[in-house]
Amino acid sequence: MRELLLLVGVFAGSLLVGYLLIRRVPPLLHTPLMSMTNAISAVTLLGGLLLFAGEPGLREIVLGAIALAAAAFNLLGGLAITDRMLSFFRKD
Repeated sequence: MRELLLLVGVFAGSLLVGYLLIRRVPPLLHTPLMSMTNAISAVTLLGGLLLFAGEPGLREIVLGAIALAAAAFNLLGGLAITDRMLSFFRKD
């Protein structure tokens, strides 16, 4: 139970810090910053897969599945945004 509270505290703290940092980014820099988070999503995907490497319990399976789904959604969305952003610089 103590480990779960620690993990929830780290998650809440990172959520707050992330929100405060992203909120102050000017709109002009927001899209390039979003595309840079693809690497973070890839690391989250690897972490989610590592949860399944051992003998996961129900909690690990649920958390891993949520992490994999959220990171995959973010990764694919970031790639789509990056492709659209780069299309502005392509010559017809």
